[in-house]
Amino acid sequence: MMSASLSGTNNNRGWILVSGLILVIIALLSYLTPSLGGLIGGCLWAILVILPNIGHKKVDQLIDQQRFGQASRVASLIWWLHPLDGWREQPKLLYALDLGQRGARASAVAILDRYQTATTPTGRSAAVSLYQMDARWEELLLWIQNSLNEAVLRKDFDMLVCYLRTLGETGDLNGMLQAWERYQPSLEKILNPRTQNLARMYVLAFCGKTEYVARLLSGSLSDYSNTIKLFWLATVDQAAGREVIAVEQFLSLADSNNVCIRNAVARRLSSPVVVADTLLTEKSREILFKITTEIESETTYSARASFKPRFAIATYFILTLNVLAFALEVKLGGSTNLNNLYRLGALVPQEVVKGDWWRLLTATFLHFGFLHLLLNMLGLYLFGRLMEFALGSPQFFLLYFASAIGSMLAVTYMSVLGYSQSDFVVGASGCVMGLVGGFTAVLLHEWLRKKTRLAARNLRGILAIIVLQSIFDLTTPQISFVGHTSGLIVGFVMGMILKAF
Repeated sequence: MMSASLSGTNNNRGWILVSGLILVIIALLSYLTPSLGGLIGGCLWAILVILPNIGHKKVDQLIDQQRFGQASRVASLIWWLHPLDGWREQPKLLYALDLGQRGARASAVAILDRYQTATTPTGRSAAVSLYQMDARWEELLLWIQNSLNEAVLRKDFDMLVCYLRTLGETGDLNGMLQAWERYQPSLEKILNPRTQNLARMYVLAFCGKTEYVARLLSGSLSDYSNTIKLFWLATVDQAAGREVIAVEQFLSLADSNNVCIRNAVARRLSSPVVVADTLLTEKSREILFKITTEIESETTYSARASFKPRFAIATYFILTLNVLAFALEVKLGGSTNLNNLYRLGALVPQEVVKGDWWRLLTATFLHFGFLHLLLNMLGLYLFGRLMEFALGSPQFFLLYFASAIGSMLAVTYMSVLGYSQSDFVVGASGCVMGLVGGFTAVLLHEWLRKKTRLAARNLRGILAIIVLQSIFDLTTPQISFVGHTSGLIVGFVMGMILKAF
């Protein structure tokens, strides 16, 4: 069966070159004909960058579904728009896979033989496909070990994923897990969740982790055909020692029209994958535990769709309230009209002290202009979902509104004491910073408990965001530094409390 090796190339030089040329053209046109520069530049972006990228994703999807004939035709169209980065050869290689799938092995081999080499991504894909077509995994492993050095595997993510699968196919589960650990830094650089989760799926399948394989196949790998999904579910059952169930599933695929599927099934039936529990060393079990722990952490603390996506109902509810409040501002007098904002509930510290306590909350739903709303809603969308997934909707509401009221109380208190010049405040930024603080607490809690790579990486990223935001706040007079900082602190404290319970 086809793996990830033909879903595209790892070389982005062509895209960089095209993007650079378009920028140069836009600059020249802006100087020569300012009225047409933007229009022509936009058209070039659409035709030479956006359309090929959309086509690339479609090719990936068709490959996942083993529909190589259609993938070849789409790739041919992409080639006309982007004849770089190996796309010139892609249609022919995909056509070869389609031939092999339909049983025309000799014709497929003739095409793949013409391109196979260990020196280019396309050539490596062709070579791998020759071995995969007949399920010759032992020969493929020898080819990888003899032809590809470690530097290539670290850079060519598709080959790295293929190498992991090949180790599993040949029964070297401990070697597969050791390779996973050795190449972990490279695996973390894979930006495409599909490719990264394909690597995870292979490792988990050969190690008998049925639950995780099923979740991956229903999440970021859901584009795979039902036939492919059933094949891997049968494989993980076989690796888990459920041979009777696995054989029954494999037999249901034995009459597939896809010759490659039939070859793969025949191999599973004649040479079953080893039962993982009988082979894994203690060190391998530790590595496997780390993989599953990372996945659990990602499920909770990341917005990446490794598994079936969830709906952040509380986040979208608050986002909707903010948008409706903005529409009300516009209807009743304008979003930049201070008198209108005052009537609707803007925070004025002196008024709060006099008894208008409701302004502590209403001000967080008002925004000064569309850009103000857009930036805050973007922050709410990004961090709100993360916090809701990590804490649950009720706790998310509690943290959000505690940050809202806490930040506005701090602004009021500091203004009354004369330490702040914020005498008129609107916006949800204190709430958003509360979410940032809460997410920091969640990540810190996770890192202290499990020391996961994901938590450490995200924690570094979130701290960088906090530093940059603080610098921006201190250098921008219109921004309430007190509101942002107090929201951050309240959110962090609430996050630590909620995670503790």
